[in-house]
Amino acid sequence: MPPPPPRPARGATRNTASARFDDRARAADGDWLDDQHIVDDGPPPLRTTVTVERLRSIITRNQSPDIAFDRSLNAYRGCEHGCIYCFARPTHAFHNLSPGLDFESRLFAKPDAPALLRTELSRRSYVCKPLALGTNTDPYQPIERDWRITRQVLEVLAEFRHPVTITTKSDRVIRDIDLLGPMAADGLAAVMLSVTSLDPATARSLEPRAPAPHRRLAAIRRLTDAGIPVWVSISPVIPAITDHEVEAIVAAAADAGAVGAFSLAVRLPYEVAPLFRDWLATHHPDRAARVMSHITEMRGGKDNDPRFFDRFKAQGAYAELMRTRFHKARAKHGLDQRRLELDCTRFRVPSDQLQLL
Repeated sequence: MPPPPPRPARGATRNTASARFDDRARAADGDWLDDQHIVDDGPPPLRTTVTVERLRSIITRNQSPDIAFDRSLNAYRGCEHGCIYCFARPTHAFHNLSPGLDFESRLFAKPDAPALLRTELSRRSYVCKPLALGTNTDPYQPIERDWRITRQVLEVLAEFRHPVTITTKSDRVIRDIDLLGPMAADGLAAVMLSVTSLDPATARSLEPRAPAPHRRLAAIRRLTDAGIPVWVSISPVIPAITDHEVEAIVAAAADAGAVGAFSLAVRLPYEVAPLFRDWLATHHPDRAARVMSHITEMRGGKDNDPRFFDRFKAQGAYAELMRTRFHKARAKHGLDQRRLELDCTRFRVPSDQLQLL
């Protein structure tokens, strides 16, 4: 069956259900829908919906031995950026929703996050360590413009003098320079800004609702000028799609003022693999087989290797070549000198919270 036509400004081409959690399969109503792109000149734009999610706690604890942070906070579930490679897509299957188009169009917001965070940080048993924002979905995705949950979370962290790292591919982060600047001056904030391609067409198909590459580089410059340390994340690197740009991205990020860089090869856990294959068939049919051949070589003959430590380190000659090129480019531009270290000694519970306790 030929791949379906892409939805306007969306990453996934399908809304396939997950078989892992007894999801109900989505059946098209009428055979004519198979040829809808011929009859009706393509599917209509897909509207984004946002559902409020109420929680009892907001800090997620992580015990994975191959991840550097032990706690994170995600203000949103699902991500409108629609990055086709996003490893967080399978989390939507937990809610009987598709990791495909549902993940990027049926979003959840957590407006109670700031209040819950304040409560958790105020507990006498709380031990301060850096809190990671953006580990699952982007804290500055488009709906942050109106919901401003990430902004409110940063206000709480600033009040408690709590260290924070932010991972994003959005230039919307510069809106919060007034908070991040003073925090960075005290060693409490750092930003990881993702740049996967410098080519607007490639970025638009990979990450359809994320800001254009030149806007992300401009954000690195704005953050750097404000005294906020920025690392560029060249992740994921996709063989035969974006790997030829590694040196250029490192050079552009260094020129914009980044202090460091890191990179990971693409990985395709669970439902991400078939979605990515559909995307390749739609956008790069001429090289789809070659791309997947490189990926499976890097993952021990499979689409993905989920084992701790192995999942973040691709195998094989092609992966080693990509790593060597990246390390040389990073050293050439001096982006391999600085370690990410934040200050946990400044943490304190505000006096008004102590009175409440």
